[in-house]
Amino acid sequence: MGFFDLQVNGFGGCDFNAEHLHSQSIEAISERLLQEGVDGILVTLITDSIPAMAGRLQGLVRLRRSLPSFRKVTRGFHIEGPFLNPANGYRGAHPRDAILMADRSVMRELLEAGDGLVRLVTLAPECDPGLKVTRMLSDSGVVVSAGHTDASLETLKAAIDAGLTMFTHLGNGCPSVVPRHDNIIHRVLSLRERLWICFIADGAHIPFFVLKTYLDLVGTERAIVVTDAMAGAGCGPGRYRLGRLELDIGDDLIARSPDGLHLAGSTVTMKQSLANLTEKLGFSSEVASSLLSENPRRAMREPDETKLPGENRV
Repeated sequence: MGFFDLQVNGFGGCDFNAEHLHSQSIEAISERLLQEGVDGILVTLITDSIPAMAGRLQGLVRLRRSLPSFRKVTRGFHIEGPFLNPANGYRGAHPRDAILMADRSVMRELLEAGDGLVRLVTLAPECDPGLKVTRMLSDSGVVVSAGHTDASLETLKAAIDAGLTMFTHLGNGCPSVVPRHDNIIHRVLSLRERLWICFIADGAHIPFFVLKTYLDLVGTERAIVVTDAMAGAGCGPGRYRLGRLELDIGDDLIARSPDGLHLAGSTVTMKQSLANLTEKLGFSSEVASSLLSENPRRAMREPDETKLPGENRV
């Protein structure tokens, strides 16, 4: 069973959020992903205007129909935004002018553009009035994840009751300075038995010693490791794009926004994540495999992997 990555914005020099995607490049990087042991990804679309997001989804649907390797590796789409907390820090590198309050008609437009392939949506529960979009997505079989959010504990609990089952890259998408006790990280950790919690294991988004602490607390049976890869993943230093952003990646291979205030995706690969989990955090290959392969499949209710966190456990 190969790696399953729930958050891939780009790879191998290709930005999935680009206005124009070239079929030869898409097929080549798909073949490379398969060769590197990745047999499933969710192509991730980040916040932009609704027409731009819908157009990109439609283009990706057409490419998936026509390209065998892209179809094989792409299990669906992950929409991250535009229903996010617009405050600095929480929105991260997502463009403020395109962030919206959650709206069912807008969400339906994006779902239709994705032609049944939207599998995961990240939103901020406090920006979903009455949790109507959360319920609509859950009722439609789409996995709902909280992210780029400062939802209160009460709002998070209500969102879980409405169908929320996941949290996107905990420890990121929040300001560097937060209240020391009542903050989004501690709120989510307190709900760890009710959520799948995703992490990025590149050492930049979360220092490795902090990631180890989080994983020990959450428990590896409920945690997922994603890459949040952007176009520079699998490449060296250089200039790459992520949606509207043009990013210069230096020798440290950290993707930062042009103003240097935010990380903008990562350049880590699943193979590197595996090495980091085993060599830097000391996990066995079996545990690392559960974080990179088995748990994401279970969270996405892939065939034969339908258990949710806490099922059949004493």
